[in-house]
Amino acid sequence: MISEGCEQCAKGGKMVMFVYGYCDQRDCFYCPLGENRKNVTQMYANERPIEDDQDVIEEAKRMSALGTSITGGEPQEVLDRTCHYLELLKDEFGEDHHTHLYTGITGGRENMRRLSEAGLDEIRFHPPLELWGEMHGTEWEEILYIAREEGLTPAFEIPGIRAEEEFLEFLDEGAADFCNINEFEMSDGNYRRMQEEGFELKEDHMSAVEGSHDILEQMGDHEKVYFCTSVFKDAAQHRSRLKRMARNIRREFDDTTEDGTLVYGKAWVSEARLQELGVPEEFYAVKSDHVELAWWLLEEMVEEGDVPKGEIVEQYPTYDGTVVERTPLSGGSGGNRATADD
Repeated sequence: MISEGCEQCAKGGKMVMFVYGYCDQRDCFYCPLGENRKNVTQMYANERPIEDDQDVIEEAKRMSALGTSITGGEPQEVLDRTCHYLELLKDEFGEDHHTHLYTGITGGRENMRRLSEAGLDEIRFHPPLELWGEMHGTEWEEILYIAREEGLTPAFEIPGIRAEEEFLEFLDEGAADFCNINEFEMSDGNYRRMQEEGFELKEDHMSAVEGSHDILEQMGDHEKVYFCTSVFKDAAQHRSRLKRMARNIRREFDDTTEDGTLVYGKAWVSEARLQELGVPEEFYAVKSDHVELAWWLLEEMVEEGDVPKGEIVEQYPTYDGTVVERTPLSGGSGGNRATADD
């Protein structure tokens, strides 16, 4: 049985809260953090920049968040900030709003106590790679027991670089509740350094590293080890989160695709023209320099010459509203847009 935090991730129900872009402990060659997040103090809730507490609450509501994961950089290096937002989330959404935190440092008892009192449920440690296999009898073993004593669920979350029996020993000894292994990936943030270390992309794959599944031969059979593939993250976690958002923010005339994107039409005509054509108010929205309306209705209007041109827009339901595709429409042309409405 996977952890509660992982169950919520699989449902797309975990808001990702990025609290700090700095990590002073080390510069891991495999760190996937993009340049726009590395060494910055700007906070984000999913894709939304956080300027005040209300931004966090609104983003959680936007996706009907079941819980929140706290990440960085290193969240323990801004402990006051991290604890503030843990308290905010618990106060706003209740004790059932599950929280977990990723950290690459031990932190000590006082940090564990403060995090627990602020509302953290689960803490996932990522020890430095150079210490793998040598953690027994060190602060990394001690902090697992301290975290549990302070009311937290201690666990490991590591990249699938290589198999390490010591993690299994900690599980069998009851020091850690589980160990998540993330498929080893190359990203824009680590690609150059990963190549310098001799790693290469798996053939016909956008991010997974060649040989990253080999770790399962030694660790994959343990009942408390969970392997999270890059495909699962994209196909299940990310897509499910988009669908949750799309259901919440879609307008009457928006179509929702199987990927959780929103599809609508965009035209540069006046509201008066739409009213003249008899378009019901629920089928359009007026913007500063254009109107947005049901894509299929716009396609029909362009084909019949009632509107000279327009475009079909597909975009993410995220705060930044990234556009995935634009399909131009002009007299006599059809967008042939196939969507799956939820």
